[in-house]
Amino acid sequence: MITCFDIGGSTIKSARARSAGEIEIIDRVATPLDDFDAFAAVIAQRVAAGEVRTQGVSISIAGVVDPASGSLKCANIPCVDGRLIAADLERAIGLPVRIANDADCFALAEATSGAGKGHRNVFGVILGTGVGGGLVIDGRIVAGAGGYAGEWGHGKALQTVVGQPPVDVPHFACGCGQSGCVDTIGGARGMEKLHKLLGGEVLSSTEVIDRWRAGEAKASRTIDIYLELVSVPLALTLNIIGSSIVPVGGGLSNVPELIEALDREVRGRTLRRAAGPLVVKAMLTTEPGLIGAAALGLQEIVHV
Repeated sequence: MITCFDIGGSTIKSARARSAGEIEIIDRVATPLDDFDAFAAVIAQRVAAGEVRTQGVSISIAGVVDPASGSLKCANIPCVDGRLIAADLERAIGLPVRIANDADCFALAEATSGAGKGHRNVFGVILGTGVGGGLVIDGRIVAGAGGYAGEWGHGKALQTVVGQPPVDVPHFACGCGQSGCVDTIGGARGMEKLHKLLGGEVLSSTEVIDRWRAGEAKASRTIDIYLELVSVPLALTLNIIGSSIVPVGGGLSNVPELIEALDREVRGRTLRRAAGPLVVKAMLTTEPGLIGAAALGLQEIVHV
């Protein structure tokens, strides 16, 4: 058995796992943001609970671990940012610890138990507040140099002249320090920014989507431009990495029509002309972070 965690800037979720399909939720508590001892104590207390001794700890976290150094980059949890987090926790609890980015764990969950099951090469995409991604090949996360493999949301990738008739879309500044990144328009906040630019209205992404569904002209124009901007770099990514399925999670994945439209646009731009759906809604809508963390721990600690 392993103890697995899904850690974000607000909440730490914990569970025990004997297999990826046999997960027992422990609880969820607020994430200690500024006190590492308190953070480690949350982990230790959950590890110590229960009648069966755990073999180790696996963690999905909203940050990136450098595979070479073990250092964690995690801006929204200051007490762990810059730490050799796995080594620090191993000293604190006396057990092996494995840790991975939350988008990577999402992709691993979908590859092993969700929409990507049976596919050798799976690219998991997050369209939430922003844009993320994770690559899994042969059932294993591909972390890459610095731990950033799969991060298709960053880099100067966006077109500046889009649509029919064409419209100029500026390269918005991104939180990563660059501009023109998919992350600036591909998530919910980006869709809202795009609609303000094109339609001159301040609306929530939900309102834009509702108006698009109703056939309203301004919203339809926004979604058309959004789909072109997102599908071009996603198709290029798939041409490079060769994934045969793209499960999508995050808030925007809950709009079936949007995912179906994105699938059509992407399949029209990839070199491989897939006969069936390529970009699909993720299957694991309940606790994919814990499922992915469980799969990671079972692979690397228990060796299942």
